[in-house]
Amino acid sequence: MERSIEIVQSSLLPLLWAFLEATIPLTIISFVLGVLIAVITALARISKKRLLNSVFYLYVWIFRGTPLLVQLFIIFFGLPSVGIQLEAWSAAVIAFSLNTGAYASETIRSAILAISTGQYESAASLGMSQRQIFTRIIAPQALKIALPPLSNNFVSLVKDTSLAASITIVEVFLTAQRIAARTYEPLLLYCLVAVYYLVFCTLLNYLQSVLEHRMALYE
Repeated sequence: MERSIEIVQSSLLPLLWAFLEATIPLTIISFVLGVLIAVITALARISKKRLLNSVFYLYVWIFRGTPLLVQLFIIFFGLPSVGIQLEAWSAAVIAFSLNTGAYASETIRSAILAISTGQYESAASLGMSQRQIFTRIIAPQALKIALPPLSNNFVSLVKDTSLAASITIVEVFLTAQRIAARTYEPLLLYCLVAVYYLVFCTLLNYLQSVLEHRMALYE
């Protein structure tokens, strides 16, 4: 018992540092880029331009239909065989962003399509341009609809970043693996990592509920 307590105490700071230094930045950067990709993809998917629609449909189909781990391996281990060499961090950001963008694009597309066509027609009759209609009328309403599933995507991405350990990024999970290899206490270390993820995701879920409540007050 004393040894277990000693291992936990000595591991708390290294794991926390890895969480703050790698896991959280990787999540935030990938999610922001993923949402930008998702908005572009959603707009392309509802476009009447068939070629543009088909290209982005293919992108969504591929990244929603294949495992994230496989995507990571293709980008980091596979692309060098065709002359494209990426650092681990860059490969992870690209994979996580593209994967998030594919899933979030369907959320955003559905949210946009949920807005009644009558609002488009009413805004157009007032002389508003297409850009004004989207930014002033459609986007604010679509954001309220898309917020809950997008928040869930963010929480899922926090957990998915543990896969970055497979391409040598020293995030919280790889840090735990290294400590476990040195202390021979894998169960203890992995449970400790689970606690970190559980606490952080619980906090995110709480913040999500608060944000949704505040947005509902302005409806």
